[in-house]
Amino acid sequence: MVKSEATQGATAAHAAGLPWSDEQDHEDATRGFVGRSDDRRIRTADGRVAWDLDAYAFLSEECPPTANPSLWRQSRLLVHDGLFEVTDGLYQVRGYDVSVVSFIESDNGVIVVDPLISTETAAAALALYRAHRGDRPVVAVVYSHSHADHFGGVRGVTTEQDVAEGKVQVIAPSGFMEHAVGEVLVAGAAMGRRSQYMFGLMLDTSPTGQIGSGLGQRPSAGEAALIPPTVDIDHTGQELVIDGVRLVFQITPGTEAPSEMNFYLPDLRALCMAENTSHTLHNILTIRGAFVRDSRAWADYITESIDLFGGDLDLVFASHHWPTWGRERSVEFLALQRDLYSYLHDQTVRLINQGYVGAEIAETLVLPPAVEAAWHTRGYYGSVSHNVKAIYQRYLGWYDGNPAHLWQHPPVAAAQRYVRAMGGPAAAMALAEAAFAEGDYRWAAEVLDRILFDDETNEKARALQADTFERIGHAQENGTWRNAFLSGAQELRQGVHQRAGGSSAMASAMTIEQLFLSIALRVDGPRAWDEHIVLAWTFTETGRTYLTELRNGTLVHRWCAEPPAGATTLQLTKRALLMLIGGAVDPATAVEKGFVTVEGSVERLERLLAVLTPNNPQFAIVTPRPPLTT
Repeated sequence: MVKSEATQGATAAHAAGLPWSDEQDHEDATRGFVGRSDDRRIRTADGRVAWDLDAYAFLSEECPPTANPSLWRQSRLLVHDGLFEVTDGLYQVRGYDVSVVSFIESDNGVIVVDPLISTETAAAALALYRAHRGDRPVVAVVYSHSHADHFGGVRGVTTEQDVAEGKVQVIAPSGFMEHAVGEVLVAGAAMGRRSQYMFGLMLDTSPTGQIGSGLGQRPSAGEAALIPPTVDIDHTGQELVIDGVRLVFQITPGTEAPSEMNFYLPDLRALCMAENTSHTLHNILTIRGAFVRDSRAWADYITESIDLFGGDLDLVFASHHWPTWGRERSVEFLALQRDLYSYLHDQTVRLINQGYVGAEIAETLVLPPAVEAAWHTRGYYGSVSHNVKAIYQRYLGWYDGNPAHLWQHPPVAAAQRYVRAMGGPAAAMALAEAAFAEGDYRWAAEVLDRILFDDETNEKARALQADTFERIGHAQENGTWRNAFLSGAQELRQGVHQRAGGSSAMASAMTIEQLFLSIALRVDGPRAWDEHIVLAWTFTETGRTYLTELRNGTLVHRWCAEPPAGATTLQLTKRALLMLIGGAVDPATAVEKGFVTVEGSVERLERLLAVLTPNNPQFAIVTPRPPLTT
């Protein structure tokens, strides 16, 4: 790592305008501390470290030249780990994952809100709570929304058996299962790969590497699972009494998640805002990829929260970061968060209707002074820049209206032409080196990107691009931008590495229909153009039969009353289907072992599986992908 005066100058100028005298967050992040665990590493069953509570100990030092002081401050606030008393009967365990788990004490037990990502971290958080508050049984689990860091650790706090026997309720907003599974079903492999960049999952935690994501530290690396809800919340004002605890719900679909809800605890005068308000500007569209969120609806639902609950509440808490106490402070916190999303939406749309494109608006839009002056509106996780582009995308899509941009060459073909136009590789490198020397890292990165997509073996360009990414990354206030630039630098220097991680039980939560969709999404269309395969699938658990038909390179499925005459019919379990499509067993072995019973030719099943392509979880990002062929 080479010292960069340009980077240090940029971060110093940025830091000079920040409200350093406001230290309320430091008080709030440690308020109510009860205790922490002496066991500082949380391990999986096979001995891997799922979470290291001391991984960010270096943040206790002063901010180094390799980090933005504002992001360093945010990360220091996020590493306070332990059990915290929010108010009488309401506790949180923070610092155990990228998210926060809350515990609401009931007459005879405890309600768990958003049990983190991993079984292991959730179990450790519950153990810490019980160590200080007694061995209270879990009577309910609340999923505030459909992102995995709010339900993946559910097996760490309850079991499928206890839920099936009615000992534990699982409560979630309507549409939860569709979106919880659906988000990872369609583009999950690509999202997972891009998440490695967004969260810096392959980076070391260090002053020069990963220092957090702005929303939390990083996702834990244990086993994620999903137990389906037993209670759906389908309208605002819906009220439940769970073991003596009253909860009043507000549904907020299309905000931070497609299926999301806030809830109010009248007896505690406490409002849970799920992930609709945090101590950061959130994402309208995450850089890992997702559905573009509705920033106008997001702002309007926060207004509704203020109207519904603002007159009575004493505190606001959420499933990331630390709470806000006091009615006046809480309402102002909500109002500023509302103003943040409202302003971004309305001003972006105003400028769209004056003809400006997303990149132009993102470069010039500035937040109002009162919003800019609050720490909790800063772009640690989302940024004004990429959120403005997301709002543009929501309304107008990827095309900016200029026909010159309607049919551009793909990356490699464009790079070849750009490098030729620059006078060849040597002349292009001279341009990049000059930009780098001048501290114009954005232009250096663009030129070097063209050189590498023209010739990825250009070691001089790889080294300079890695240095460029590193310098851009070290200056960023936004945690995900820092992680993305530093991840790109690492891969240019070291190549793509496979991330070690726990197994996921998410596939078992998919419906049969979703599993058939997952098969359809893996069909290699050109290879299957001439195939016509009809299969009937009868599932022994339900007796229900589905018909799949592969033709013209596409697989369709539908329910049928009984198998049609002449179709190959398969009798199997959902588990057997998972084994077949996951490659754990081939058709012949499945039949031999009795996992599948076949009436007709098993060869048709073999032909179908033969045209499925595996997802690529470690595809290239900062260098060219293999050329597509048909």
